[in-house]
Amino acid sequence: MDWHSFSKHYYSFPDLQLAMDLSCMGMDEAWMKSLAPAIEKAVLEMQALEGGAIANVDEQRMVGHYWLRAPELAPDEQLAQAIRDDLTHVLAFSEKILTGNCLSPGGKPFKRLLLVGIGGSVLGPQFVSAALAETGCLPISFLDNTDPDGIKRVLDGISQDLGQTLVMVISKSGGTPETRNGMLEVRARFAAAGHDFPAQAVAVTGIGSALETLAKQEGWLDILHMYDWIGGRTSEFSAVGLLPAALQGIDIRAMLAGAREMDAATRRSDPGQNPAMLLALAWYKAGNGRGERNMVVLPYKDRLQLFSRYLQQLVMESLGKDVDRKGNTVHQGITVYGNKGSTDQHAYVQQLRDGPADFFVTFIEVLDDGVDHPLEVRPGVYSGDYLYGFLRGTRRALLDTGRASLVLTMDALNAKSLGGVVALYERAVGLYASLIDVNAYHQPGVEAGKKAAEEILSLQSRVIRALSEAGEPIVLTELASLVGAQDTVEEVYCLLRRLAANGRISLGEASGGDGEPVASAL
Repeated sequence: MDWHSFSKHYYSFPDLQLAMDLSCMGMDEAWMKSLAPAIEKAVLEMQALEGGAIANVDEQRMVGHYWLRAPELAPDEQLAQAIRDDLTHVLAFSEKILTGNCLSPGGKPFKRLLLVGIGGSVLGPQFVSAALAETGCLPISFLDNTDPDGIKRVLDGISQDLGQTLVMVISKSGGTPETRNGMLEVRARFAAAGHDFPAQAVAVTGIGSALETLAKQEGWLDILHMYDWIGGRTSEFSAVGLLPAALQGIDIRAMLAGAREMDAATRRSDPGQNPAMLLALAWYKAGNGRGERNMVVLPYKDRLQLFSRYLQQLVMESLGKDVDRKGNTVHQGITVYGNKGSTDQHAYVQQLRDGPADFFVTFIEVLDDGVDHPLEVRPGVYSGDYLYGFLRGTRRALLDTGRASLVLTMDALNAKSLGGVVALYERAVGLYASLIDVNAYHQPGVEAGKKAAEEILSLQSRVIRALSEAGEPIVLTELASLVGAQDTVEEVYCLLRRLAANGRISLGEASGGDGEPVASAL
C-alpha cells in the first residue's frame, strides 16, 4: 500500500471528528461510477423515508428515528412537539432522581437502576452504558432474557439495594414475553422483600398499551412513551435509550447533537462526502452485494466492546431477508461478529489471517487515549502506543494475505462522537438496504420465531394436561398422538426431557425392552 493509494481512499470529516480509511477495500473509481444510479436511488429513498413515507409495509408504518434528533423534520408539528416534550420529560425526570428530589418509598435517594427489556430496548442502552457511563450516578443492571437463573443472578446481585432501585420496564406493546416475565420476577422479588414495586417503577411503552394501562392503574412512578414509527433497533435516541443514559449522568443532549450532525453529513448526494454511503459501499464491495463476507468488528477501545453486539441486531435484523422488495428470493444479509482489540489477536485473528477469506474487518480506532497522566511502560512508550501498534500491525498482517479491512477513526470517545457513530451506522444500514433492494424496516423472521414459541408452549400445556388426566404412565408415541403431535414426536420428547429435568414430570423407559420413553405426572 503506497501513499497515493492510501490518500485516494482516505476520507476525512473534520467537522464530525471522524475519518475513514477504505484503501484496503478495493473500491476503485470505475467501480464507484458503475453504481452511480443505485447510489442516487438510495439517496432519494432516504429522503422519502425522512419525509414520512411508509417504510414498514407489513404494518403500514413510517420509520422516523431520524426525527428524534431533529424534530423539525417530522411530517407534522404535532409529532414534532411530542418528540420535544418527550426529551423535556426525560431531562426533568432524570434530574429529579439524580438530585434527590424524587425519593424511594423509604425516603432515601435512588442508588441503582434496573432495566427490564429485550432486543433493541436493551442492546442500545447496554452499549451506551459500557461506552460512556462513569461513577457517581446510578449504576445500571439489565434483565434482557427469560432465563430464570440469569434473572436470579441479577436480582441477587442488587438485593441489598432493592429498596433504592429504580426499575425501568420497556415494552412497546406491554406483551413482549421476555419483558413481561422479567417484570413479574422483579415484582415477586420486591413483594418478598416488602418493597412497593409500583412506587419504584417507570414504564416506557406505547400509548394505550397493556403496560401503560397497568402502570396507570397501579400508580407507577412515571410513564414515558415510545411510538410505532420507532423500531427497537433504532430506539437509542428515544426514551428507551435517553432515559437510562441520563440517569447514568451521560450528556444526552450531546449525543443527540452528534447524531444530528452525522445525519446532516449523511444526506449528501456525493458519496465521497457522505460517510454512511461510503460505509454502505464498502459493505457492498466486500460481499459482492450479496453478503458473501462476514463483518468482523474490532474496536481498539475497551469501552466499545459491546459495539459488535449492538450492530448484530441493527445490521442483521435489518438486512437479513429472504426476499427483496420485488418478492424475489435473495437470502440477503451480513453476519456480524467481533469483540475488541487487541484481545482478539490472542483469539480468532489467527484464522482471519490464515483461514477462509469469508470476512472483512472493521477496525475502530480512537485517537485520544482518554487518560490524563499515562504511565510509561518502557522509555517513551505508553500502553496506548502498544494498542495503536497492535491495530496497525494486525491490519498489515491481514493485508499481507489479501484480507479486506477498513479503519474508522474517531478523534475521541465522548457522548457527541458516540451519538454520531450510532447515527452513522443507522444511515449506512438504510442506504445499503436500498443498494441491495431489501426492506430494512420489518422483521418477519423474528415474528415467525415468536409464533413458533407460542406453539411450543401450547404443546407443553396439552402434554401436561394429558399426563395429569391419564393417571398412569404413557409411552411417547401414544402421548404424541393424544396431543395432536404425531408428526412432531421429537418435540414432545424434548419437552418431556426438560420437564423431567425440572421435577415437573417423571420420565423413564417402557417395560419390554424396546427403549421407548414413557412419561407420567408426579
